[in-house]
Amino acid sequence: MRVPYEEMKAQFVRVLEKYGMPRQDADLSASLFATASLEGVYTHGLNRFPKFMKSVDNGSVRIQERASCVETVGPLERWDGHRGPGNLNAYAAMERAIALAKKQVFGIVTLKNTNHWMRPGSYGELAAQNDCIGVLWTNTTPNMPPWGAVDPHIGNNPMVIAIPHNPVPVLLDVAMSMFSYGKLEKYVMEGKKLPVPGGYDRDGKVTDDPAAILETHQVFPIGYWKGSGMSLALDLIAAVLAGGRTTCEIGKLPTETELSQCFLAINLAAFPDRAEIERKIDASIEDLKHAVPRTGCPNVRFPGEGLVATREENTRLGIPVDEPVWEKVKAM
Repeated sequence: MRVPYEEMKAQFVRVLEKYGMPRQDADLSASLFATASLEGVYTHGLNRFPKFMKSVDNGSVRIQERASCVETVGPLERWDGHRGPGNLNAYAAMERAIALAKKQVFGIVTLKNTNHWMRPGSYGELAAQNDCIGVLWTNTTPNMPPWGAVDPHIGNNPMVIAIPHNPVPVLLDVAMSMFSYGKLEKYVMEGKKLPVPGGYDRDGKVTDDPAAILETHQVFPIGYWKGSGMSLALDLIAAVLAGGRTTCEIGKLPTETELSQCFLAINLAAFPDRAEIERKIDASIEDLKHAVPRTGCPNVRFPGEGLVATREENTRLGIPVDEPVWEKVKAM
């Protein structure tokens, strides 16, 4: 089943306004959800919306609250999210980091006391559209075992790196787990196995069964011990710079909320060799595209390249939806 973008966005706006979100904010939040699905990140678009509304219902998300600057430390601004909607808080923080970068080359904004930011690639795209490199990450509740352990003590702490490039930015959007939990759920809904092993089952055996991994919450960190260490480092830096909670502290709360996040923007337009920078990026992408693909791999792509074709197809044909989820949203 496919649904036009505007129809999906309109349903999101309708629900958000009924919950008391002002129209302008509802329009932006709905756009972020709908665009995630439009660009193929279905786990953080339509499929995530019912979970978001559940977080509003249980009080984790305070739908009327918005992030605000509470402290300035040198070139860095610390913001408090006041447990408002995570996507609106993150968008505002990235916008502010870009504005700071336009004034002083580098812009750094940190967020404490915020919520799940939904699809973080949207904020990386925002930076790239403004000719800025964007680097951003978040911590989470403990949902991944440190390497060598069986119980979760670290987060999968998603990170985004966006680099301006025409016509498509280089957009790396990855969790510190081999597969995000949203991706695991998507494989379960589609009745598919993972392309590579992604964690352990209840017997402690390596498995490509997404349902078995969702049952144990024993996902692999990316790069095994390397991803485990990276997760801890990102968590500590976000919490320290934001003056917010660490993953360990978030895990003691009843639900996942009061997260810590970092947003860095670097204004490439401020550099005197901007044209040479663009040439280097273009040449590197072109060189990558000439890599010889392995048997069974149709081509070699840079991170984010696939978004264009997906966006064009879903704009033309409509966004593929899981019909039960779509019906659930329409009934809200």
